Amino acid sequence: MLRPDYPLESARLVLRPYTLGDFDVLYDLHSRPEVTRYLLFDVRDRGQVRESLQAKIQAATLDEEGGNLNLVVALRETGAMVGDVVLFWRSREHRQGEIGYVFHPDHGGKGYATEAAEVMLRLGFEELGLHRIVGRIDARNAASARVLERLGMRREAHLKHNEIIKGEWVDGVVYAMLEDEWRAR
Repeated sequence: MLRPDYPLESARLVLRPYTLGDFDVLYDLHSRPEVTRYLLFDVRDRGQVRESLQAKIQAATLDEEGGNLNLVVALRETGAMVGDVVLFWRSREHRQGEIGYVFHPDHGGKGYATEAAEVMLRLGFEELGLHRIVGRIDARNAASARVLERLGMRREAHLKHNEIIKGEWVDGVVYAMLEDEWRAR
């Protein structure tokens, strides 16, 4: 079980639970084709974003296997939302997890995704007691691969045509880190 003491802070960022007040920024994020290009979902309308926001609000704690912790990433100085991070608890028995992130293109290239994802790795390894955390990405998403590599995650697999996403076969890439690798960083 993981119930963080909010807000979580890094050098430049604050990670906090979603609220209803995050709707407009989340809609701006999820309605952009350049943001959803490599995600499992396509651009979302206002109703779909409302549904997504409700699920994100419920994901402020990680109570059981199969759940996720989904947080807003905001700038520490201004409080402006720049993205979103998630930690999935995949298996209690095998102590497995997964991280993910989505950032607004206006804030890309500044290291925010790496900084925020590092907080999620810390939560997974140090608070939840996970043994292994993966990051799964579309093989075409070079920016996301750079984030995972900067985190010190190891590229483990390139899966050819492993999923049909938005009507086309796509390759997937899996990165991973073990708890002892995290501690040795």
